[in-house]
Amino acid sequence: MKHPILLTAAIALPYWLCNGSTATAATHVIRTDAPRQTIRHFGASDAWSMQTIGLWPDSTEQAKVADWLFSIETDAAGQPRGIGLSLWRFNLGAGSAEQGREAQINRSTRTECFLQKDGTYDWSRQAGQRRFLRLAKERGVPYFLAFLNSPPVHFTQNRLATNTGRDGTLNLRDDSYDRFAAFMATALKGLETHDGIHFDYLCPVNEPDGHWNWQGPKQEGSPATNREIARLVRKTSRALQQQGVNTQLLVNESSDLRCLLGIYKTDWQRGNTIRTLFSKDSTQTYLGDTPQVPHLILGHSYWTNTPVPYMKRIREQLRDTCRHYGISFWQSELCIMSNDEEIGGGGGYDFTMKTALYVARVIHHDLCHADAESWSWWRACGGDYKDGLIRVYDRTQQARDSRLLWALGNYSRFIRPGAVRYDVEGPEDPYGVMVSAYRNADGRWVVVALNYGDKEAEMTCRVDDERPRRWLAYRTSDAEGETLRPSGIVAGSTTLPPRSITTFVEQDYTAARTPAPPC
Repeated sequence: MKHPILLTAAIALPYWLCNGSTATAATHVIRTDAPRQTIRHFGASDAWSMQTIGLWPDSTEQAKVADWLFSIETDAAGQPRGIGLSLWRFNLGAGSAEQGREAQINRSTRTECFLQKDGTYDWSRQAGQRRFLRLAKERGVPYFLAFLNSPPVHFTQNRLATNTGRDGTLNLRDDSYDRFAAFMATALKGLETHDGIHFDYLCPVNEPDGHWNWQGPKQEGSPATNREIARLVRKTSRALQQQGVNTQLLVNESSDLRCLLGIYKTDWQRGNTIRTLFSKDSTQTYLGDTPQVPHLILGHSYWTNTPVPYMKRIREQLRDTCRHYGISFWQSELCIMSNDEEIGGGGGYDFTMKTALYVARVIHHDLCHADAESWSWWRACGGDYKDGLIRVYDRTQQARDSRLLWALGNYSRFIRPGAVRYDVEGPEDPYGVMVSAYRNADGRWVVVALNYGDKEAEMTCRVDDERPRRWLAYRTSDAEGETLRPSGIVAGSTTLPPRSITTFVEQDYTAARTPAPPC
């Protein structure tokens, strides 16, 4: 087939011929002797839209959304059908939907709960979300994660799934820790029995250090102290073992990277999370020896993406702190907030590269400076706000894709679970060109190049093993049709168009090659 934009925005690797440009190309060298972290997955969550989209009567529209999110197939022209998410986050509900207006929570963010007041389970609940669990599995999503914003309302101190009117402690009755833990284990077993979905991971608390969690009714949520989290995780570990559930327990889904490293807009009981949960000196809260708790920390990249130099600095501090305590880092949630002023904050949906490039720059920094092993966006689908990969219209029950969706796909579609990131020597400009390199488990190299600038950028990149390679380029930009569009086989040092993301996938490779070394 012929590609109308052959060689445009390509990247030169070993022994590639120049395309005739007279501009000086910046050189980037992929260091095969410098492997970094293993990439586990890229993901997004089903909150809260899938509880309605999953019930739309038009299965064709549902399938379109599922294909965009999960598919790793291509059409006859080689165009990817979707972004191939490899992790799907399922919001295990607390029961605010059953309470109706008495929940004191916005209707659109209420969730159902499998557990009923009499202690029995209703497995017909969360039907829309479970529909998308199955659609994800059908399209090959390999990993599933369940997370909770609140304990079930039957166990909370104020009988609500919001922390309204309380202090900064966990909204869970002291006599209900064991029951809450048993609920989570039972729910995971039930979903596997009824839907065939095995959950690889469970996050019992979400943003426990977020000051919003106790400021008013908006959505399900509860703060928690580190001691309460440690107690709950130990109880849940025991419940999972008792019920034979081999799901891994993850902590801490922190609302802000600064809470992982110190005390930020809270107090000592909820700050310094890494040290408190993974230092053996923290005898009351140490979780490093708890069964089914891996040595890793989860956090959200909200609020730390500006100013741009600070974005890099805090991530390097996070990386070094994690190394000190022998743990890994997963970035598990992000959308646009009010302080993201460079793109106008979170209000109003944006279909263009403005938001897409801004987020891609955060992904680059999380992967390359925080050594994040996993990266997830917040909502897969959303309304008139910059929080959804896909814009949904509830009245017409239709969905529209965005450049943000496909920008994430420049990473998620091609960097598969088990890939290893390698250092790239060369210039990095957060307002210009940023380059990262990965080697998939089958031996295939993948390079992602961002051009954040408003001008074309000449560049050359090579693998330091000096072996010739050919690469297929996939580009996302504001140009018509450029949503992971295949842009031809690259064979020369070429130009990255302005405001674009290009992924280069090695073509001349053999799966029998020795795979990248594990980190």
